[in-house]
Amino acid sequence: MSGKEVKTNAMRILEKEGIPFEHMEYEATGEFTDGVETADKLGLPHEQVYKTLVTVGADKNHYVFVIPIEQELDFKKCARSVGVKSVEMIHVKDLFALTGYVRGGCTAIGMKKRFVTRIDESAILEDKIYISAGRIGAQIRLRPDDFIKASDGEYAALTKE
Repeated sequence: MSGKEVKTNAMRILEKEGIPFEHMEYEATGEFTDGVETADKLGLPHEQVYKTLVTVGADKNHYVFVIPIEQELDFKKCARSVGVKSVEMIHVKDLFALTGYVRGGCTAIGMKKRFVTRIDESAILEDKIYISAGRIGAQIRLRPDDFIKASDGEYAALTKE
């Protein structure tokens, strides 16, 4: 970890809720860094690192899906998990205005508005998972059930086979 810790909104929320977590930082250029690159920079097992994806449903509501970094969303499974006909990714240009987070630094904890959130059921198998801390260059490690609590999420099957 570098010098002075800069707390993100997500870290403040976890602290307020009394949820234990570990915070780690990596060298970031300020540009988008994908989850695999982040995991490699920190020497983390890929299956424990999760990415946050924001979608819009056929009902015009927004939905958040959190899946392992090497996986892809199965849009039909995602739509079924939130009870809508279909979902599609939002445009990257809309991400910050909608969530308060930038691409590569998005987390389901502490978005501008609380959206329906689903975490891939694979997280149940992990003791701890890594998620973005809410900015590029920072990650949080916590128990999956604690992440569910903090994001008001639910487990679901979300990825392609």
